[in-house]
Amino acid sequence: MSFRTHDKQRFIIDSANDFTNKRISKRDFLRKMGMAGVGMSAFAAGSLGGFRSFGNMAMADAHGETPEDVANFLREAGKPFAGTTIRYTSESTPPTVVLNQLKSEFTELTGINVEIEIVPLEQVLAKATQDVQGQLGTYDLYYLDQAWTATFSRDTIDPREYYADKPDLAMPGFDFDDFSEPLVEGISLYQDKWIGLPFDIPIFTLMYRKDILEKHGIAVPKTYEDFTQAVELITAAEQENGIYGTGLQAKSGHYSLECDWSQAVWGHGGSIFDADKMFSGNDAAGVEGLEWYMNLLANAPANSVAATWDGQWQMGASGQIALCQSWAEFFPGWNADDSAVKGLWEMTTPLQGPSNLRGRDAVGFGEIPNWGHQGGSSIALSRYSSNIDAAWLFMQWACSKDIMTRCTLAGGFAPMRTSSYNDPRILERQNLEGSGTTRHLGTVLETINNYMASEPDMAIWAGLANNEIPTELGKLLTGQDYDGNAKACMDQIAKLVDQQVAEAELR
Repeated sequence: MSFRTHDKQRFIIDSANDFTNKRISKRDFLRKMGMAGVGMSAFAAGSLGGFRSFGNMAMADAHGETPEDVANFLREAGKPFAGTTIRYTSESTPPTVVLNQLKSEFTELTGINVEIEIVPLEQVLAKATQDVQGQLGTYDLYYLDQAWTATFSRDTIDPREYYADKPDLAMPGFDFDDFSEPLVEGISLYQDKWIGLPFDIPIFTLMYRKDILEKHGIAVPKTYEDFTQAVELITAAEQENGIYGTGLQAKSGHYSLECDWSQAVWGHGGSIFDADKMFSGNDAAGVEGLEWYMNLLANAPANSVAATWDGQWQMGASGQIALCQSWAEFFPGWNADDSAVKGLWEMTTPLQGPSNLRGRDAVGFGEIPNWGHQGGSSIALSRYSSNIDAAWLFMQWACSKDIMTRCTLAGGFAPMRTSSYNDPRILERQNLEGSGTTRHLGTVLETINNYMASEPDMAIWAGLANNEIPTELGKLLTGQDYDGNAKACMDQIAKLVDQQVAEAELR
């Protein structure tokens, strides 16, 4: 199926609105996005119609004073735009939620009003698409899922170029080199153009209850084998106390299950696709990874098969589990003042080996096997905005070292800037046990810089990762089909996936 650009954009908008109004299913929406050639990261697709779990953020910790040199710059640079209103649309990500609370500081300095529209992700896509279709300039800033980078590349302004072209609007000390290079490459870069600035990075790490491990004399697991032994021992010893070795986000048909599964496959030396772009989750390494995951299910709360990331977050915050390899943004909430296990969770880098990672030349569709599964997004400046300069000032402020650090202090996400990890305000809390703790951030940075894994980059991937793969996995894990045979399940997924790849003419 082919589309002229206008028709394709209309198709995207109509499909997104149909999904929002429940006229089509999530499965149909993703299928239509694949037909339109619109990539959507599987992580983002997994958030459609729902929200990520990061607990209650410590908003008071985000408030502070803009550094004097930056404040003086904003007062002077903002004068010509006082009274202007700029608009930004985004889903409910941790940094967006905090920015919405802090935006009045920017307005007080510049006189520029800021409206932040927080809507479901499919509406973020529909609104941005409608805006670029008509070159309307309704929104001055876009929230862009990492898979939309190519799609919106022509519609956004490279922030590095604008910074150089507008020296009178260039924030002092903005420092582009301070953005983590792996994040720029993985989230915001398209054909040497920055389509925006990295804004959000959920990523897998290993989290553990130090009190439970100490109680049973267990060393912090480093490998998948260590983890299995620890999980089995804790379940056997603590199940009567309502504590399990681990908890999973294994809901049938949900992307969260695909995240767990792909991490298990990579961790056992496998991959999702091979170099010939054929599904490879059914090879020996892939099946070994799935069988390992099935064993975890026997050492996890029964509701793991009904849990997405929200359910897994609840398991950790309520003290129901002792070890978990999942999203790092869980950590601040699990250690918050209202957590049942405040101060008891610790974090370290993701599990590794004993299997070796599969090389990038042995996989297809740009897949990156590694130890830390990731998602991510950018904030971008619209070239159709009638308030580009005012929006550019806000974008620099929102992504400045100070604001990125203060957003992090509120909890719930990892900073995009390297300097934030060494900011005195962050270091001051690196031993804190309650709300606003930052003691996990060193691990997060190490994981981003060294262990970041990415799923295949292809237009139909979001549909596969949210439908066929987790649906068939769910049948296996709940006993609806496959009679406990992991290889049979993987063979069926291979059949379904390879058929769709062929139909899409992707190899």
